[in-house]
Amino acid sequence: MSDPLSILKTLRRPRLLIRAARFGLTDYRRERDLSRLMKCVRLPSPLQSLGALLEQEEQMEATRKSGDATYSVARHIEVLIALMAEARLLPRPDARP
Repeated sequence: MSDPLSILKTLRRPRLLIRAARFGLTDYRRERDLSRLMKCVRLPSPLQSLGALLEQEEQMEATRKSGDATYSVARHIEVLIALMAEARLLPRPDARP
């Protein structure tokens, strides 16, 4: 299960974090938000960005669970918003048999 989309489908996070991220989806702007989160000038493809964002999110989740004072709930929500938005940009497999 190494592809980012299947990993994203199995993520289990607190309901409040997910709800907050869903509310933020309407304000997501790829050029502005993704370049800031990933600290890049040239935007990667949605698949590449998902991989990098998943790494960031896993680190944030570990920090959250450990109770570390450096954890930022706002930053975690921003990354979750970007993950959801980038996943929506991936081409969908054809549902026909």
